[in-house]
Parts: sequence; C-alpha cells; structure tokens
Amino acid sequence: MSIPKFDPKELKVVREQPAFGGESVPIFDYPVSQKEAFRALLERRPVWEISYLEQQMFCPRVNPDNIARSFVFEARAMDPNDGGGPDMFGIEWEYIPMARGSMVRPGKPFIEDASELPEKIVFPDLDTWDWEGAAEANRDYLTDEKFNVAWVLNGWYERLISFMDFEGAIMALFDEDQADYVKDFFDKLSDFYIDMLGRYIKYFPRLDAFCIHDDWGSQKETFFSPAVAEEMIVPYMRRVTDFLHSQGKFCELHSCGQALKQIPNFIAAGWDFWSGQPMNDMAKIHELYGDRILAGQYFRELDPRGKSEEEQRRLAREFARRYCDPKKPTIINATEQIQGIPRAFREELYIQSRKRYAGE
Repeated sequence: MSIPKFDPKELKVVREQPAFGGESVPIFDYPVSQKEAFRALLERRPVWEISYLEQQMFCPRVNPDNIARSFVFEARAMDPNDGGGPDMFGIEWEYIPMARGSMVRPGKPFIEDASELPEKIVFPDLDTWDWEGAAEANRDYLTDEKFNVAWVLNGWYERLISFMDFEGAIMALFDEDQADYVKDFFDKLSDFYIDMLGRYIKYFPRLDAFCIHDDWGSQKETFFSPAVAEEMIVPYMRRVTDFLHSQGKFCELHSCGQALKQIPNFIAAGWDFWSGQPMNDMAKIHELYGDRILAGQYFRELDPRGKSEEEQRRLAREFARRYCDPKKPTIINATEQIQGIPRAFREELYIQSRKRYAGE
C-alpha cells in the first residue's frame, strides 16, 4: 500500500465516537480504514499517528480467565462486579471494586514449590469451551474497520504468580532446585497457549493481533535481572510469538512497571509493540530501540491538556517533529488516549503526521 498524500478534505468529521470516560472523539474521513492504518504502522509504513483509538479490544467470556479477572469485552457486556471465581486452571480470583480488578487472595498459595507443578497443575480441556457459541455471539462485534486485538491476561510469570503468590514465584525463578520445573511448566504452557490462540484465530478470523500480559517490574525497578528473564521466560514467549507471526498476526506485550533494562528481552521474545507505564522514559526507549519495537509515547512536556488551541497546535507540530519519523514511527501511549486528547491537538497531529509519513 502506497501512502497517499494528505488532502485537507480528510479533516471532514464523518462521525463522533465515544471513547474512554465518555469523551467524544472525531473520526476523520481517513484515506484508509483504521485497521489498515494500524497494520501499516506495525509494518513500518505509517499513514498517520495512531493513538489506540483505532483498536478494538476483545476479551470473550468463553475464556474463564476473563470472567475470573472481571475483564470481559465482547458483544454481551459484563458487569465487573459479577466477575471473580475460578480461572481456567481452577484458581480462585476475587474482584476488588476499589482496584477495579481481580486478584488471587494472597497467603494461601496453591503450591509452595515449583516441584509440585507436574503433579498439581491440570491443563484446561479446550475442547469443552463453547467456541462455536462464542463465535456466533461475537459475529458482529469484530469488524473490518478496527484493528482487533484479543487480550490474554495471564502470561508466563503472571500465571506462576497465580499458583505460588509473588514471593514463591520469584524465588522459583532463582532457585536452581526449582528452575527446571519452572522451565518445563513454561514450555507446556506455551504449547497450551499455541493451541488456545490457534482456536481464537479459527473462530474469530477478524482478529489482527494478540496482547499478552506479563508484568515484569515495579515502580522503580524490574523484578528480576535481564539475564534471568532471558533464560527463564524469553524462549517460551518466543515460541508463542513465532506461532502468531506464522499466522499473520501481530504481537503486543502488556508489561507493567519499570522495564528499560528488559527492552532487549522484549525484542528477543518477538513482541511487535508495547505501551509502557509512565515510570518509563519512553522517549529514551524510542531513541534506543524504536527501530526494533514500537513503544507507546507520552506527551510529557508536550502535554496539550488545558492549553489554548494555538498552543495545542504548536505542541502537536513539535510532537510530530520528534516522533513522526517514517523510518522510526511511534504510537501514542494508550494511557494518553484514556486521559483524553484535546481536539485541536488531535487534528493538528493528524495533519502533521499524515504529511510527514507521506513524505511531504
């Protein structure tokens, strides 16, 4: 797909779209669909500056994890207060309204030592899940307009935490007596995820990407060294991302916490994009690694909120100058989209990014 030159007629607002918090967002008369633009960005052929507005999240209730985590996003809405309960491995989660999320109640881990994994962990029987019913229920939810992303809420380390609590899980990564049991479990978990995600692809063919969660850091530092992650987690992640890429799907990592030291591992594990939290210096990450992984950018000192229209447009031009490089493109961090992007900034950034990405 060649990138068309910018035409001012594109600024025609074809509809208003509700976004996070009920904010109304103008949808312009784009030269290509939002799906095509998102795919082009990940293929390093950006059309305009994507802001996650172009994405459709998909977390179907056919996957028990999504109910347990109170995180169902599909055609039939779910009240989060109805969530909690057993996940796909039978581990009980509890919904915490104040946190707007679920957690395994700590203090009574399902297993105390990774040597118990082969005996106590029973993998789900995917044949018992109602895939046909889920496909029918969501027939019109996933469209050809949006870039459709299925979220998988428990990755490798997070799954281990659900069995062992945080302290037990992190010790299992370091303890040489437990490490081989962890590796064996992660290998089997990757087999299981490949089977499960293959069924997602079969029954929800409009999916474009998968976003898998695996938190690796706290506010100030990564939980474990890059060397530990490289040995204990990266090879098993890579098996799954290689499979998804072989099916023509993109791979997004959702990993909270300080992750600067781990970016080479994210790249080695095959992730196409990652939208980090505010404790990360995303500008520095883009500078160092932006040619190998798409990292969500924050506005920082270019924040347009509360500014005059003239200042919003100036800030948008500066953002485009810094980050809208056709050879090293960016995506606006999902957090900024959630907090709301002022209209004048959004329009000016669209204009400037269109021109820069089209080589004008």
